[in-house]
Amino acid sequence: MTGTGKRGERARLLHAPAIALVLAFALLAVLPAIAADAAKPVTHTVVMDGVKYTPEALTVKRGDTVVWVNKDPFPHTVTAKGAFDSREIAAGKSWRWRARKSGDYAYTCTLHPNMNGTLKVE
Repeated sequence: MTGTGKRGERARLLHAPAIALVLAFALLAVLPAIAADAAKPVTHTVVMDGVKYTPEALTVKRGDTVVWVNKDPFPHTVTAKGAFDSREIAAGKSWRWRARKSGDYAYTCTLHPNMNGTLKVE
């Protein structure tokens, strides 16, 4: 009985590196897909309704897109001096902007200066 136990143990020891190698290759095959999903750009929506931006503050990653949707019955703008300017966005229309540079952006509607929002790009 002790001979069989030693042979079984030896077989397990011989197969352990092969099993570890198979697991390592499987992990290497899966990691790029996980990393690609983590780095995949996301689209965020800010709604303009009731003469306000919702949400008023938003944090996004570089490469993400922000879409401002105007649900009010009159035009608005999304303007961050020196960074972006949507110009007038008509009622029922939208405007999109891709976040390419990290930073904090305070923006306003130039037609309704009491409308303010902040965008943080990480």
